[in-house]
Amino acid sequence: MDNQTKVEQFILLGLKNDLKLQYIVFTFFLLLYMATLVGNGTIVIVALAEPRLHSPMYFFLGNLSCLDIIHSTVTVPKMLAGLLTELQTISFNGCMVQLFFFYFMGGTEGILLGIMAYDRYVAICNPLRYTLIMRKEVCVLMAVTAWLIAFFHALMHAVMTAHLPFCGPNLIEHFVCDIKPLLKLACESIHVNLMLLSIVTSSVVMGPFIFILFSYLYIFSSLHLLFKVQSQNGWQKAFSTCGSHLTVVALVYIPVLFNYMLPTVGTSSQRDMIITLIYSAITPVLNPLIYTLRNREVKTMMKVVFGRKMFTFC
Repeated sequence: MDNQTKVEQFILLGLKNDLKLQYIVFTFFLLLYMATLVGNGTIVIVALAEPRLHSPMYFFLGNLSCLDIIHSTVTVPKMLAGLLTELQTISFNGCMVQLFFFYFMGGTEGILLGIMAYDRYVAICNPLRYTLIMRKEVCVLMAVTAWLIAFFHALMHAVMTAHLPFCGPNLIEHFVCDIKPLLKLACESIHVNLMLLSIVTSSVVMGPFIFILFSYLYIFSSLHLLFKVQSQNGWQKAFSTCGSHLTVVALVYIPVLFNYMLPTVGTSSQRDMIITLIYSAITPVLNPLIYTLRNREVKTMMKVVFGRKMFTFC
C-alpha cells in the first residue's frame, strides 16, 4: 500500500444499539442469512440437476442466486460479528478486499438483470428465433461479460480508494467498507474518487436500468398483441416470468439508485446503512421466494429433484 497510509485498521461502528435490541437484530439477520443460503442454494442445485431447466432463463437465474449468496456472505457475517463484539475492527487490506467484492457482486447483479430483461424480450417479441439468438455460447458470453465489467469496475474503486492516505480518525460510520464513509476519512482531496463514483458507477447502474426500461416497453407492447392472438394461459405465463423479474429489478434498483445516484460525502450515514441492509441482507432472501412462488415450473422441478434425492437416500 501507499507509504503515506498511517491507518492500519478501521473500526466499523455498525448497527450498535442497546444490548437487548442488539441480540434481537442479530437473531433476525442470522435467520435471514441462513434463509438466503438455503433459498439461493436450492435454486442453483435445481438449475444444475434438472435437465429441463437448462434454458437461458434458468442459467441466468442460477447466476443471480450465486451472486446473492456471495453478496450476502461479503457483508452479513461481518455485520453479525460486530453485533456480538464491543469493538468491531477490520484491517486496511481486509477493508479494501471487502469493498472490492461488495462492488463486484453488486455491479454484476445489476448488469445480469439487464441481460435477463433482454432474454425476456427475445422470448416474447421474437419467439421463433429465440433458440438461435439465446444459444448456449451466447448466454455464457453475456454472463462472462457481466462478471468482467463488474470486476474491473470494482477493481478501479478498490485501487483508487486504497491509494488514498488515511491519517485518522479510523471510525467508519457503517457496518461494511463502503466508498462514501471511507472517503470521509481520507486526508487528501477526494475529487477524483467522487468523479469516478458519479460517472462510472452511475453508468454501470443506470446503463442496465435504462436498457431494462426500454426492453419492457417493447415487451408490454408485444404482450398487448399476444393477449389478442393467444390463449389466456400463454399470456399469463409470459406475464408471470416478466412479473418476477420486474419485482427483483425493483428490489435491487430502488435502494441502489437512492444510495449511489447521490454520490456526495454527507452526513446521511444512517440512511446509507439502512439502504445497504436492504440490498445486502433482505433482497437476496426475497429473490428465490419471488421466482419460486410465482413460477410453477420451478416449484415442480424442485419437488422432482428433491423428491428423487429423498427417495434415493431412503
